[in-house]
Formats: sequence, C-alpha cells, structure tokens
Amino acid sequence: MTTHSNTPAGWYPDPHGAAQTQRYWDGTQWTDHTHTGQGQPAPQVPHQQAGPDARVQRQVQQQAGVAPSGPGGGTLFTEPVLVVNQKAKLIELTNEYKVMDQQGNQLGSVIQVGQSALRKVLRFVASIDQFLTHRLEIRDVHGQPVLLLTRPAKFLKSRVIVTRPDGTPVGEIVQQNVFGKIDFAINAGGRQVGAIKAENWRAWNFAIVDHAQNEVARITKTWEGLAKTMFTTADNYVLQIHYQLPEPLLSLVVATALTVDTALKQDSRGLG
Repeated sequence: MTTHSNTPAGWYPDPHGAAQTQRYWDGTQWTDHTHTGQGQPAPQVPHQQAGPDARVQRQVQQQAGVAPSGPGGGTLFTEPVLVVNQKAKLIELTNEYKVMDQQGNQLGSVIQVGQSALRKVLRFVASIDQFLTHRLEIRDVHGQPVLLLTRPAKFLKSRVIVTRPDGTPVGEIVQQNVFGKIDFAINAGGRQVGAIKAENWRAWNFAIVDHAQNEVARITKTWEGLAKTMFTTADNYVLQIHYQLPEPLLSLVVATALTVDTALKQDSRGLG
C-alpha cells in the first residue's frame, strides 16, 4: 500500500509485513504498533509520547531519589511528580523553564514576562536585576496561562503574589528569615496554610508542609552537570507531591516549585 501524508490515521495492511498483519499509520509515518487482525487493536498512544525520556527518568529516580509512581491526570495540577528544567543559556536575559511529567512528556512552561530592553541590559551587566520586580506566567501545554506570579522589588526578603489569569487572588509566598535555613510562609485568605522549609543554608532542597507541619511535598534540586554549573545558570528541580492537595494549597505548591529559583532566590548559584 502507498500511504501519503494526507492519509488519515488508522490501521492499514503492513507494507512490509506478512499477510493479515496490519500496522498503525499515525497520519505522518508508520508506528511500531502491529495487529494480526484477531480481535480489536488496543487504543494507540500518540507517537510522540510513546516512549519515556531516559534522561528525565534518570533525573527523577537517580538524581532526585524519587521512586516511580503511577500516572497522574496529565496536567500541571494532577501529576504526582513534576520535573522543572531551565533552558540553559550562556547569557541568560529571560528565565524560561520546561515542565514535564516523570516520563518526560511536556505539561507546560514557565516564562518571565514584562522585561523591558533596559531590564535586559541591567541583567547582562550587573546583578541588580535580582532586586527588581519579577513577573512570571505558568502556562499549560497549549501555551495558555494558568497562574500569574509577581515578586515585587525586594531588598532582603522575597514576597510572591499568586493570582489566576483573570486576576483572582490565590495567595502569597512570604520569606520569613534572611540567615540560616530559609523558610517561607504560604498564605491564603489572610491565614497561613503551609510553609516551605529549606533543608540547608544554600536553599537547594525544600520540604513543603501544611498548616499542621505535615510534609505534603518536596522540591529537590538535581545536579545539571559540571559544564552547565560552571558556564550557565540553568537550574533543574523535581517536585514530588505526596498526595492530592486541596486548593488553594495545591496551586501555591505548584507555583512555588515551578518558580523557586527565579521567584524565591533569584541568584545565579542559589546563594541568596
């Protein structure tokens, strides 16, 4: 059979197979899925998501020490594990992060927005940019904003305001101390609903607890390799959510994990 790119996806006689063997055409190319014609074929996984990403799996299981878990709902707010990898750039003028599940399928992204040309110049020539106001958008896999974050200009302590795309308030993440192991309060509706606790003075790993101090999630920074560490400011994180959280804590935990470097530390090597 001659198959063209305009042929709809479906099962067709295998052009290189034995009689009665069918192969799945995904609309652009033949996949590895075959069917002998006996019974109904199993539903097909889209070709681009058919195989796990070994690098992401290694980051989750070996570097972050997170055991494989069952699949979630396929969105930023329904997966038990989120992998957050910053786009590595030798000269970093705008923060960009890719967000994936534990298999390496992309779920969304984090983009720094609202930077003027002057701000980019300041970031290039000096570190003063880390003290200025930062705005970030957390976007779903289709590029639509799902959360907006604003970190007002700071001197010593950070405060992050989290809202929905329509401006509805979700809560705030407020730095509690400057020296030692850094802690952040997670506030919503005028009360504290949780906290983020750095596990060492460099603030590389965080435990996230609820209002009763029970750990509900964990953020682990993963080693990005000597070359990236020396020559770029790329940061990679893994978020493990221990169980389905209620709102607004869930949105605030996701917001924290996806922006922990830019919004909370904003330092090239995690020292501030």
